[in-house]
Amino acid sequence: MPTSMLAVMKPTSAPGAEVREVKIPTFGRTDVLVKVKVASICGTDLHIYNWDRWAQNRIHPPLIPGHEFCGEVVAFGDEVTSVKEGDFVSAEMHVACGKCLQCRTGEAHICQNVKIIGVDADGAFAEYVVIPESNIWKLDPAIPLEYASILDPLGNAVHTVLAGDIAAKSVAITGCGPIGLFSIAVARACGATSIFAIEVNEHRAAIARQMKADYVLNPAKEDVRAVVAERTGGQGVDVVLEMAGHPDSIRSAFDIVRRGGRISLLGLTSKPISLNFSEDIIFKGITVQGINGRRMYQTWYQMTALLKAGKLDLHPVITDRMSMKDFPKAMERLTTGEASKILVYPNGVR
Repeated sequence: MPTSMLAVMKPTSAPGAEVREVKIPTFGRTDVLVKVKVASICGTDLHIYNWDRWAQNRIHPPLIPGHEFCGEVVAFGDEVTSVKEGDFVSAEMHVACGKCLQCRTGEAHICQNVKIIGVDADGAFAEYVVIPESNIWKLDPAIPLEYASILDPLGNAVHTVLAGDIAAKSVAITGCGPIGLFSIAVARACGATSIFAIEVNEHRAAIARQMKADYVLNPAKEDVRAVVAERTGGQGVDVVLEMAGHPDSIRSAFDIVRRGGRISLLGLTSKPISLNFSEDIIFKGITVQGINGRRMYQTWYQMTALLKAGKLDLHPVITDRMSMKDFPKAMERLTTGEASKILVYPNGVR
């Protein structure tokens, strides 16, 4: 095995990143060394690259980012028993402490002391990454590499969609970034009857149509509340999956959900917003859920089952495939608003 590797490095507390040759990371007794086959760029990576306020408060360079990937096991520590060399794997990159109230009561996905690989420790934008054995997810070789590299955001979609009843329900998805787009496929596969995709970006709206949303609405051009009311007999939708985090999008979610419906909130807001609790929540009798990450590991079993059954066509969401050495170009591409999911290949092979 070589002693060095190429990696995307965030060297200092400043915008940008560099592709450098660095040492292959060492691993402990309970760790697994994975050779990365494909990694995927997330909005979090763009925050880190641009060095915005969130990144300045959270990230401590030097850091190798990247938390969506798949690869092959090449080595492991003496105490590892569940994998062998050559296994095809991905990983849950939220490392829970295992000791807090949430971890000890089946809520490890909201661990009080969670650390994220690719955010708090070196991640997968590299030829090799170290993962704790407990976080490794072994994959069926029949799952395509491209799908295997996006299980982290797909898991967010699966968790959000399946946080309540979905079969025979009407669904609205506000915000069609990659997770919102994945949610269209998941909701359809799990029995949703009609799906409204609400998105202002024309590129994302076009992909929502490819994902076979029944109605694709632009709130900048259409009265979303009126259209949804017309298409649902004046009731509103049974379920709203809020993916944008924009104040207007969140208010729209409360406008279009029916009385007794569900709103699942995944999108992150940049500042507090105001709601009329009496009219929007209490009198309507709705259920409002905060969704964070993926349930460990219920969500992983669910999305693996959907993929193995061939229920999900996710290819329209994957718009770009690039060599890792072109990482800065990939980030430029993402900022245009004309790319959705960008895959990067450490060995340059697409």
